[in-house]
Amino acid sequence: MKKILTLALLFSSLSLSAQKSIAIESPAGEVEEIDIPENMTLSVDSLLSDWHAKNYLSAPLEDCNHTDVNPSYPDSIYIDRLSRIPTIMEMPYNDIVRKFIDMYSGRLRESVSYMLGASNFYMPIFEQALDLYNLPYELKYLPIIESSLNPKAVSRAGATGLWQFMLGTGKLYGLQANSLVDERRDPIKSTYAAARYLNDLYEIYHDWNLVIAAYNCGPGTVNKAIHRANGATDYWSIYNYLPKETRGYVPAFIAANYIMNYYCEHNICPMDTQLPLATDTIHINRDLHFQQIADICSIDLESLHALNPQYKTEIIPGNSGDCTLRLPQAALTAFIDAKDSVYTHRASELFTKRKQVAVKQTGSQGSTAGAKYYKIKRGDTLSEIAEKFGTSVRRLRSLNGIRGNRITAGKSIRVR
Repeated sequence: MKKILTLALLFSSLSLSAQKSIAIESPAGEVEEIDIPENMTLSVDSLLSDWHAKNYLSAPLEDCNHTDVNPSYPDSIYIDRLSRIPTIMEMPYNDIVRKFIDMYSGRLRESVSYMLGASNFYMPIFEQALDLYNLPYELKYLPIIESSLNPKAVSRAGATGLWQFMLGTGKLYGLQANSLVDERRDPIKSTYAAARYLNDLYEIYHDWNLVIAAYNCGPGTVNKAIHRANGATDYWSIYNYLPKETRGYVPAFIAANYIMNYYCEHNICPMDTQLPLATDTIHINRDLHFQQIADICSIDLESLHALNPQYKTEIIPGNSGDCTLRLPQAALTAFIDAKDSVYTHRASELFTKRKQVAVKQTGSQGSTAGAKYYKIKRGDTLSEIAEKFGTSVRRLRSLNGIRGNRITAGKSIRVR
């Protein structure tokens, strides 16, 4: 595994603008602003900070001698290229799609270079899940616009992970979320959840463009747009009734399919990728700390976090239910060989949350040095107790918060 020191220099000159929308001019000359999907323009610095990128991606291959010139093509070329992509989903071309293609092939070309490299990590996972549910393979490019293939992506609204699940939708599709775990960050579990969600949306709409529009803004919003469009069930017919970001979402998806297939025609070189070491999972049913694993299995904490991004802290809450731990094969073998010693290693130091505490019984005024108590017997009165212990009834009432003279046999009373 090599550390790549040239990545920061590679894109150091990149300065993405804060552009949040694109302008589209209608045939009548009217200009419309369409929102760009939020995570589509994540900075390259944030993308390259991912553990996989730092450890397994490097500058484009030396034999990739493309220039930085982005050729311009007539509309007919784009129409022809889109028609040649082997897809089930409709990939029509128009001025809006062209705007997004220009964005990907122009100012976002370095991000595309990253995503082409990172796709070697994630596309096999996406394709396997889509195949399981018999979904179109082209849906594997949804995370291109959802998260720019950044597993740490979090939107302003709180959507999280490669597939940008909101908390409620994630839980609905089996992604656990609590103070210690957020499975929306898990590339594998979130991908299978996304496949189930997309499958359910298709059962509603039977139109893939409406499906991905609903994935972006929710089925309720799409249903409202359909109603306002007098029942039209074509994305381009309800286009003007959708939120601004969703108007750009389907065109951006079409553009993502285009650029991931025709990057060479725009002189974009993929980053060189080394495939990560083979990993496997083990089930954990006891509380476990990352530091215990790191110490016993000789794996660094950064790798543990990257391979197990669902854990928000360094604690795997196995006592709360079955949890999974992903490790490289060598570390996994060491874990299995160590058996219970991993769980007991530094346990008292790393797990400080108390399971039980003792509460010292005190009087109503709290614990006081030299305090003395008397257990009341049947027939005792305050005056008799006061006389017995050389104090006054008034003092007894003050020490014990008693009003009047009523006391109860069997209870303790503070007498000094």
